[in-house]
Amino acid sequence: MHRHRTLLLLAVAGPPLLLAGLGLAHPAHLTGGTADAWKDLHVVLLPVFPLLALAPWLLTRGEHRAVRWAAIGLGYAYAVLYTALDVLAGIGAGALQQAGAVDQKRFLFAEGNDLADFGVWAYLLSASLAAAVALRRSRLAALPGAVLVVAGAVSFLDSHVYWPRGGLTMVVLAVGWAALAVTAPGPSSHKARAEAGTTAGLRVP
Repeated sequence: MHRHRTLLLLAVAGPPLLLAGLGLAHPAHLTGGTADAWKDLHVVLLPVFPLLALAPWLLTRGEHRAVRWAAIGLGYAYAVLYTALDVLAGIGAGALQQAGAVDQKRFLFAEGNDLADFGVWAYLLSASLAAAVALRRSRLAALPGAVLVVAGAVSFLDSHVYWPRGGLTMVVLAVGWAALAVTAPGPSSHKARAEAGTTAGLRVP
């Protein structure tokens, strides 16, 4: 049980903390002097941003199939659409800046931001769903974590990982997800729920 809890904490809090740390190296503006760092950082961020979707998925396990699939679907939408921002406004725009095509980079920023807008809203919905599940399961014990997670997801709507706000947003998400993980039921609770449903003649998803 202790090992399971530790792994869960690492899985839900690790990605936002890593993003907060990487955000410290994020240039404030894309210019000729920052183009190399801008592009290279977004290459590093490419596999990290999607990991934010782990927390809502992991913390809705054991729920009804519809709830689980909603968390998975919203997390997948976030991961795909936010990756588009990383590729277009991060890697692509950085490459254009390096090539001297400064006027063209604004088109990549516009397209990337439009797609990311849908992604961050999907993340907010998945975070809100996970928070609601935690509150139903653990009631007041889950309230601090639920508030932090939703607040962080709201801030993420327009903050990216720029410091100070973007970095602090990731820290808030990390603390919130960790708090919800501490109150989450362990694997034995999910198994007991399934066995109880089977004993009662119910089909447990």
